[in-house]
Amino acid sequence: MAHNGGVETRSSDEGGVAIRTLEPGDIEWAIERHGAIYAEEFGWNSEFEDLVAEILTAYEANHRPGREQAWIATVDGARAGCVFCCQLDAETAQLRTLVVEPWARGLGLGRTLVSTCVDFARTAGYADVVLWTNHVLVAARRIYEAAGFTLEESEPHRSFGADLVGQTWRLSLGEPTSR
Repeated sequence: MAHNGGVETRSSDEGGVAIRTLEPGDIEWAIERHGAIYAEEFGWNSEFEDLVAEILTAYEANHRPGREQAWIATVDGARAGCVFCCQLDAETAQLRTLVVEPWARGLGLGRTLVSTCVDFARTAGYADVVLWTNHVLVAARRIYEAAGFTLEESEPHRSFGADLVGQTWRLSLGEPTSR
């Protein structure tokens, strides 16, 4: 996907672990894996996969170079996770669709993906990063808290075939440096 400015690779201390920007097929993979993982782990129905498809299709159609970016974590070349940084408004980035494959958990990929997203948002000049998640995603919430995000709002809802508590988290990056 040329609109992502080429492939960026960052290796970690773990052998074979890398973070890169999108390549062909990555968006479709992210949609499918979100649907499959959340159905298996939480019993969520296809509404969730539909939501992820809507989010990532909009990202692809409306991508703003320099203001939005997406990353894939790989382990020995195999896709193992992803995160997307989207523009919510001129001063606010939105961290979206973080997922790590069950077989790759414990390698620090979630933490690295969130850090990569936050670093990008800071460099892009955003003042804040927000995200929306659900209370059952305990491991992800721990990653967000460790990165400095604070819970801003909670609201019960019924979505994806389950009773959930939606949560909005925010990380202040300071004054925006550009728009």
